[in-house]
Amino acid sequence: MFDSERQFAHDLAAKVVSPLQAEQSVEARRRDIYDSHRHRTFSLAYYMTGNELEAEQVLADTFLRAFRTAQEPNAQDVDLALMEELRDRLPLGLNDEAATPPPALVLSDLPTELAGSTVKRTDLEEAMRNLPARERLLFLLRDVEGYASTAIAELLQMPEVQVQHGLFTARIRLRQLLSAAQAERAEAA
Repeated sequence: MFDSERQFAHDLAAKVVSPLQAEQSVEARRRDIYDSHRHRTFSLAYYMTGNELEAEQVLADTFLRAFRTAQEPNAQDVDLALMEELRDRLPLGLNDEAATPPPALVLSDLPTELAGSTVKRTDLEEAMRNLPARERLLFLLRDVEGYASTAIAELLQMPEVQVQHGLFTARIRLRQLLSAAQAERAEAA
């Protein structure tokens, strides 16, 4: 084979392989995006739905939605897609300021038994399941995932004051639920 024929064959092979390599690299980047966000997305979906199979479906639908909006979605794109999925599936009442009326609280009425005690993870998970969906989502985003209140407000498209109020209410309810669980355990012993 002559050098010019060899060069032509090499150029032709390069033109055929190049699109395949580009396609593989796009798929690899998409896989990396999925792998880097799937655990957080599944965890939030699971704690919001309380059902592993439904959480798997939320996970799949979230990434389908995210990849429809952007070829290579970033963390915010994935979060927005997840919030849309949760809105479609759960009564979050995010735009309804009166969705969860604030409890009438007097600081002296708060349970004090939890001060200085260790809370069992199972008790916390059970207490979270008993929170209204909106408060559970706010608590998970802020206190579990570590999002700032401003980021949560932007993500959920609600005023930051409403986010802070919902967090306060969620924490109070959790404290009450945990205190009750602790009292039940002490009573049973």
